[in-house]
Amino acid sequence: MTKKWVYLFEEGNKDMRDLLGGKGANLAEMSNIGLPVPPGFTVTTEACNAYFDAGKQFPEGLWDQVLEATKEVEKQAGKKLGDPANPLLVSCRSGARVSMPGMMDTVLNIGLNADTLKGMVELTGNERFAWDAYRRLVQMFGNIVKGVDRHAFEHILDEYKAKTEGGKDTDLTTDMLKDVVEDFKALYKKELGEDFPDDPYEQMRQATAAVFDSWFGAPATSYRNAEGIAHDWGTAVSVVTMVFGNMGEGSGTGVAFTRNPSTGENKLYGEYLMNSQGEDVVAGTRTPHEIAQMKAELPENYKLFLEFCDLLENHYRNMQDMEFTIEQGKLWMLQTRTGKRTAAAAVKIAVDMVNEGLITKEEALMRVAPEQVDQFLHPHFDPEAISEAKKRGDLLAKGLNASPGAATGIAVFDADTAEERGKAGEAVILVRPETNPDDVHGMIEAQGILTQHGGMTSHAAVVARGWGKPCVAGCEVIRIDLAGRKFRVNGKEIKEGDYISINGATGEVFVGSLATIRPRFEEEHDLVTLLGWADEVRKLGVWTNADNPEDAARARAFGAEGIGLCRTEHMFFEDERRPTVVKMIMAETDEERQEALDGLLPFQREDFEGIFRAMDGYPVIIRLIDPPMHEFLPPREDLIEEVTRLRCTGEDPEKLANLEEMLVVVNAMWEINPMLGLRGCRAGLMYPGLTEMQTRAIMEAACNVAQEGVDVHPEIMIPLTSDVNELRIEREKLEKVAKDVMAEKGIEVDSKIGTMIEIPRAAITADKVAEYADFFSFGTNDLTQMTYGVSRDDAEGKFLLDYVDRGILPNNPFEVLDRDGVGVLMKMCVEKGRATKPGLEVGICGEHGGEPSSVEFCHIIGLNYVSCSPFRVPIARLAAAQAALQHEYGRK
Repeated sequence: MTKKWVYLFEEGNKDMRDLLGGKGANLAEMSNIGLPVPPGFTVTTEACNAYFDAGKQFPEGLWDQVLEATKEVEKQAGKKLGDPANPLLVSCRSGARVSMPGMMDTVLNIGLNADTLKGMVELTGNERFAWDAYRRLVQMFGNIVKGVDRHAFEHILDEYKAKTEGGKDTDLTTDMLKDVVEDFKALYKKELGEDFPDDPYEQMRQATAAVFDSWFGAPATSYRNAEGIAHDWGTAVSVVTMVFGNMGEGSGTGVAFTRNPSTGENKLYGEYLMNSQGEDVVAGTRTPHEIAQMKAELPENYKLFLEFCDLLENHYRNMQDMEFTIEQGKLWMLQTRTGKRTAAAAVKIAVDMVNEGLITKEEALMRVAPEQVDQFLHPHFDPEAISEAKKRGDLLAKGLNASPGAATGIAVFDADTAEERGKAGEAVILVRPETNPDDVHGMIEAQGILTQHGGMTSHAAVVARGWGKPCVAGCEVIRIDLAGRKFRVNGKEIKEGDYISINGATGEVFVGSLATIRPRFEEEHDLVTLLGWADEVRKLGVWTNADNPEDAARARAFGAEGIGLCRTEHMFFEDERRPTVVKMIMAETDEERQEALDGLLPFQREDFEGIFRAMDGYPVIIRLIDPPMHEFLPPREDLIEEVTRLRCTGEDPEKLANLEEMLVVVNAMWEINPMLGLRGCRAGLMYPGLTEMQTRAIMEAACNVAQEGVDVHPEIMIPLTSDVNELRIEREKLEKVAKDVMAEKGIEVDSKIGTMIEIPRAAITADKVAEYADFFSFGTNDLTQMTYGVSRDDAEGKFLLDYVDRGILPNNPFEVLDRDGVGVLMKMCVEKGRATKPGLEVGICGEHGGEPSSVEFCHIIGLNYVSCSPFRVPIARLAAAQAALQHEYGRK
């Protein structure tokens, strides 16, 4: 039996999006709930994949099913494809299972030829409309299906528009449009060596294949890479009866959102154009009108459209992005989908919909991506800097505030340059007349986007909002010279490489770089509310990595419930302390070393007191010294060079003697691979008194602040354990120090001693290690290095990122935790450790602690907490809640 490749709209529903794509499923759903949807059918995503599997050939039975479905559509529409007297025209529209706005292809007005064109004129009595529809078909088919450069078509069109008084598409006369079609067909034949196809079925066949092909086009592929969308899903093709918004002033087309996709405000947001087709609105070639103006221009249609908006939002229980066309007074719905939105809008809409009783708190938590939370913490322009810039006359222009945020960078005028310079580490602002899917790879790398044309629902605006990038669109006062790689505005010229700043919240464009400030987290009331709901459901604790009281206080304000990593060595690098550290390293006797350590102790104690006060009531894990000792001394090569210079010049004998002595020590400490050498717990074992001093400082600080009334919970972490005996010896001597300090101070504090699991052997022997550990903390940066057998610093620069680009690895394992390798070690470690000590506290303090997929894995294997940098704490709170909902409430 032949597989079913094609579904009429009435055969589908919104739950079939994997098969019918989002567009096809939603067209079916709108049809089923009684909204006016033009008749049509959908060719499935499975057909798309079969097409590629067959070497870009339609699978068996597909075209026969398309022909049968076309007959049914002809019955419903009362028209016939290719009938000169009563022609049916259709569009072929792409639609993946998730929204990929503007990334794949659509072809309109399929079915027009010289004969059906006459029929359209007779049926509508509007010759200009018919020729306008025909020129659009030739242009779209030539570019999308056949690959003729779209700029070549646009150049011809611009020449004709220049002959009119208004200079717009709508100013072209019927005779002009006839000439445009003739010139378009001539271009088509010149470029392809063949005539434009007159057979409507051949047009539909080739357009369907072209939509399939667009799945692996550069824009769609770049977008999927950026969004993490699978490449094997394929796209559906919806074949829809054409309805026309370009049949005169009683017709129009538009795009609208049920709520503001930039701010989340519960107010209809969108744009429309009279006497136009859909691509005119989103392409940015004409600047549309705000949807609110439709109330005055088409009051009955506007009232009905508001009813449809309410129906759709309540039906889907989410903000909807809709396309509509009004054909001679009749409103048709052409699409609805969950609307792309900024981070601020996503949070506000989720919280508002809970308060409105439309969704539950749990659903609200799943509506916001953890990465979107990060955007709340991004800087915005300092109001004082904006004020000063305006006084200096640096405000260049003001366009539409299409996507909020602040961005500064060098102006670049094409996507390839934006990609190249962006990947090289430069901050770039992509400046274009308008963007289209061909620009996506440059948009990905740009810090922000500025367009001369286009509206709030243009390609640039929609894509930028989805990615949280600032965008100023429709900045019509600027004049872009692509050939000269510059733009002019108000007598000023901005060349490629000049710095500009764009404010996506206000639409303002400035010359130069503006200072930024960080937003105030506590003032983001909707986000605070949402994260409060997250705290109610998550099982994982969320701690922070902080080395000073300022970071600790900041993280606590973000919701951190403890410190999972306080690095003590950072304190040793301060100028006031480093000479004492050097003296300790270079000591020739135990007495000299102890004297230096005694000098360091007050500094360390003071550091810890500040952190304990900041984290009153919460645990603080302090890692004992970890890096190799030589890092506190000048680099060996620099010392050799300076010693050689002083020997040759005879300058400063005293300095030479000191440096020679230091060089002897550095040479003695030199290691071929210091990261696998004398560091971590090994330094504690080989440098008598070092970790004892640190433990004394920690416990004295804890006792001191406890006596002040601070609720203190110090946890001492011994790093780089590979054998249980290392931990046993270190623990025994440090435990004695801790007891001695508490006895001296006359106070007991709740303290623990544990170890960092960053060497595979420690994970494998976790059952033994757990005998001497009150807690484990995974240091996944080193654990990943040692599991993969790579040095992160070398690998990322030389081959690792290329591995990801080539698909050798799915992700950079230093950014996204490797579940199949490192994760197996972690799971084994947790199980073995808790087999020995059932109540063992286990957390993670590597950079993975704030990455959503890694947080999910930590939840799955039963960790107690994740620890991350302060600014990733809010992200981890939401990610932990989503992990709990997905895995304990059965949601996917």
